[in-house]
Amino acid sequence: MKKKIPIIIISVIFSIIVWGTISLSSEYYSNIEVPLRIINFPQGYTTSSELPKKVTVKLKGEGWKLFTLNIGKEVTYDVSVKGDSGFKEIKIADYLSDNRWIVSELAVIDIIPGKISCLIERKIKKNIAITADIKLDFKAGFGLSKQITLEPDSVMVEGPQSLLKNLSEVKTKEVKLSSLDKRTIKNIGFAELPGTDFGTNFVTITLEVQRIVDKQFDDITVEVLDVPPGRNVVLLPNKISCSVRGGIEILGKLEKKQFNAFIHYREIVLDTLGSVVPQMDLPANTNLVYIKPDRLRYIIKKY
Repeated sequence: MKKKIPIIIISVIFSIIVWGTISLSSEYYSNIEVPLRIINFPQGYTTSSELPKKVTVKLKGEGWKLFTLNIGKEVTYDVSVKGDSGFKEIKIADYLSDNRWIVSELAVIDIIPGKISCLIERKIKKNIAITADIKLDFKAGFGLSKQITLEPDSVMVEGPQSLLKNLSEVKTKEVKLSSLDKRTIKNIGFAELPGTDFGTNFVTITLEVQRIVDKQFDDITVEVLDVPPGRNVVLLPNKISCSVRGGIEILGKLEKKQFNAFIHYREIVLDTLGSVVPQMDLPANTNLVYIKPDRLRYIIKKY
């Protein structure tokens, strides 16, 4: 029995080949989806029109031909604008002869879309600010300790004049990052813009992620600003405490002298309650949680 196994296997393979040969000799229909490529723009021209990325070619022919077409090299459906500019309405089927991968033995039944419209216009160059299109999710207790940094923060873009002339920013591709709990650096490409080329392929985005904590600073002296000659203002009390929130590494390096608390004399003159709210200049990358006390009484003295 064991001696017969190779013979059985060879027989099965031979039968499959014969069956496949007979089957593929028949006629079939097949839909081939290929990228659409617009070519032969005039020098310095492009299009800003939203065009389909692919076309679907419905073919009829022998199974062998369709089979080899599906497993062959990567192809595109090329449409030439023939060096012209301005508005164009193009029938896709008119360019069958330019796409020789569709062999003559195959019959083209349909092409979808049948027609495209595009505006061929001059290209310009413009340096444009970059905006990061990112969605962030942090582990509990963590967050951004600094503003997101982009390197570079702008990019030279070459593209159609009608698109770029009023464009003030370009976005990166949308990126979602989750469970962040440490410093993260990502290289991200740009969102597609019709007919445009970017001076660089990606932007480097740095996320300073730290554990977010609160810290209190005491005995911060409050100054009264813009006091006119002949006047003196006594604050009761003249020192406050404040609590700020930020990254643990940032807050750990802060000192009391980095906080400035103040009140403008005009606010005191206009006050009707007998007390005013102090204002603060905070160190970078911190957020105020509270001031204590939140209102200060005052006495204006003349001399």
